[in-house]
Amino acid sequence: MVQNNHVAAGSLTGTNDNLSPPKDRTTENLKPVTSEQPLVSRQVSRQTDTTKPARLSVDDVTLAVPAERDIAETDYTRPFDNGYHFPPKYSWREATKQGLSSFWKFFTTPMGCFWTFYGLNVVAWGGMLFLLLCNAAPAMCHPTCDDINSPRRKWVEWDSQVLTGLFCVTAFGLAPWRFRDLWLLMKYRIKGQQEGLLRLAGIHSSWFRLPGTEELSPDIGPDNLPADVPKQCVPIPQEKMPKAPLTGIRAPATKVWKMDFMIWCMILNTLAQVGLCGIMWGMNRYNRPSWSTGFLVAVGCIIAMVGGLVMFFEGRKVKRIEGVPCSERDLQKLAQDKEMGILHYNNIGDKKPKEKKKQSDPEK
Repeated sequence: MVQNNHVAAGSLTGTNDNLSPPKDRTTENLKPVTSEQPLVSRQVSRQTDTTKPARLSVDDVTLAVPAERDIAETDYTRPFDNGYHFPPKYSWREATKQGLSSFWKFFTTPMGCFWTFYGLNVVAWGGMLFLLLCNAAPAMCHPTCDDINSPRRKWVEWDSQVLTGLFCVTAFGLAPWRFRDLWLLMKYRIKGQQEGLLRLAGIHSSWFRLPGTEELSPDIGPDNLPADVPKQCVPIPQEKMPKAPLTGIRAPATKVWKMDFMIWCMILNTLAQVGLCGIMWGMNRYNRPSWSTGFLVAVGCIIAMVGGLVMFFEGRKVKRIEGVPCSERDLQKLAQDKEMGILHYNNIGDKKPKEKKKQSDPEK
């Protein structure tokens, strides 16, 4: 009787298994093997567990792309009307390798080697002066930290003298070009000669755009200059005119006051260095005012930094709109990623643009 019940139960189970959908073998293999399971089934499960996983196909690799690069094709990823696309973003390893390679090419040139050692000296001596001012070496405070003859005060003086000489390299070395720009600016501001501004636009063509140039045709450049182009839109000399924008879109005109601001910042940097040299080399550490050195160094550094930031941000603004050249490596990466279904945002940083906040309806 019991045997018949088992047979009936087995037949019912078999019927239900036939009606239910097939189970996944992978899920079935994950079930623990109990003592009640037959020996044959245990051996089958062991053989199934030792089966090697199948290799991924090309389609599977494409689907395995990280979600952060899984970008749907939108207006942000499509090329411009002329087919231009900004350079793609590389991984940090590739970017580091490329940066080191570019730095090595720069370092192996005479000017690159000179400016590298110059920057290292400024960082080293400036860092040492900072540590001394913070009393980072108590052993030098003998008899006291503020004693005029203490090792700390002597090293502060020596560091300041070295930094003064280093700052003279840029402040006086670039002075002829800075005063040239000031002369051209005065010709435009005082004498009203447009030539002064046009020459400045040619010198600083990497970040400065003349008024009215945003209305020119996108194919106009130094190699293609029609006769009907207004003269006030063409820098002097003509060869210094910016090339036709790669994106087909021209950057807006740069406000002229930014040119004034940048030039006066560089002139004040040179004048501050003149005052610093007079204080450091015309007086000694016994009769020199304690506030003079720090004040002039701070003024000179801050003014030069602000002037440099104006050129940097304006130049970046121009590149964002007009585009930057793509190397052969960039074009190959864009083509390979496109075949794999990896899209890149068509902007200078290859980043997703920030969505503009929707303005609320005032009637609601």
